[in-house]
Formats: sequence, C-alpha cells, structure tokens
Amino acid sequence: MTVPPSTEYRQPRFTQPPGSTVLFVVRHGESAPARPGAPFPLVQGRGDPALAPDGDDQAERIGARLATRGVAGIYVTGLRRTAQTAAPLAARIGLRPEVVTDLMEVGLGEWEGGLFRQHVAERHPLALRMMAEERWDVIPGAESLDDIRERVRRGVARIAAAHVDQRVAVFTHGGVIGTMVSMATGSRPFSFNHAENGSLSELVVMPDRWAVRSFNDTSHL
Repeated sequence: MTVPPSTEYRQPRFTQPPGSTVLFVVRHGESAPARPGAPFPLVQGRGDPALAPDGDDQAERIGARLATRGVAGIYVTGLRRTAQTAAPLAARIGLRPEVVTDLMEVGLGEWEGGLFRQHVAERHPLALRMMAEERWDVIPGAESLDDIRERVRRGVARIAAAHVDQRVAVFTHGGVIGTMVSMATGSRPFSFNHAENGSLSELVVMPDRWAVRSFNDTSHL
C-alpha cells in the first residue's frame, strides 16, 4: 500500500476509551488539627475530624473546578471530611453523593484518633520504620497493604461498573489515593502518598487496566 506524500499523522489528544470510567479523585480538604488529650471521634474505627476553615475554602475551589467537567456521580467515604469537601460540588450540579466505605482511609490501628499525626511529626521509631518499609501495618493493629489494595480494587470496581463511559468525582483520603496510583502504575507502595489536601488526580479505569492522567493537581488552589 502506497501512502500519499501529503498524509499526516498528528499527535492525538486524549479521548476517553470506550467502556472506561474517568475518576476525578479528590483528596478531602484540610481537616481540624489533632491535639493531645482530645482524640477525634471514631467512625467504623477511623478518626473522623471535620474540615478546618482552610479545608472549607479548598472544598469550594475544587467544587468550582469540577462543576463543568461533566460529572455524572459523586462518591464519598462515610467520613465527614469527604462529605464536607464534596458538598459544594454536589450543590452546584445537583447530585447527591453516594458512600463507598471501601475507599475509607487506611486503618491506623492503635494510632487512630489523631495519634498518627502526632507520632509522625515527632518521628516516633515506628513511624520511621513504617516509612522505611512502606507498610502501614508496622503500626499495631493497622491494615496490611494486601487488605487495603483489595478493598480499594473492590470500591473502584463498584464505581466503574455503575458509570461506564462516564466521569465521576471521588472524594477520598491521602492513603487511598496513594494506593490507587501505586496500583495503576506498579510503583512502590508509598510513592504517591503525598497528595495535597484539596488536590485533584485523574484515573482512567478500563476493563483490563487503570491509567493515571494526572496526580496532585493543585492549580485551582
């Protein structure tokens, strides 16, 4: 076959693959600070602080950014900081958020309720070991990587099955976002555990694989 000399092959722009689901993955806004002697309330064994004032502002900004992106569904985790972050978008586009508990934050065992932040800030020996070994379950009673990955896979599969050829917004947590991106890229477990509060990452879920389009986009902030 002879190709005419005038034929051109331009670099293609991204188009959503047929049968896929685009997840706009948002880390919740900044939550209230942890204070010694005043643990956060627990919901299903997870610390449940409300948003801090800066988190409310981040929620408004991400809501404005996603309002024009054709979002067909909104998902939160059952912890109030995700629901509060999703609220401005839900109000703008008239969708009611659905809860997917499989995307709840990593279970931190004996370090729930704010102790995790304290021990990491103070460079507790177990916190240093956790980061060196890239394993949450160095913390007594915390989740294993296998358990986290299994429920994240299950939660993403549930959302994708309900929104084939659509785009959805998923409001979740830093540890879960890191797990999602690690699973999609085959990276080391903690390589992407640093998404900022209010940041946007984009994941394309296809029947045979996941692809990362962006990570930790904070341009709206």
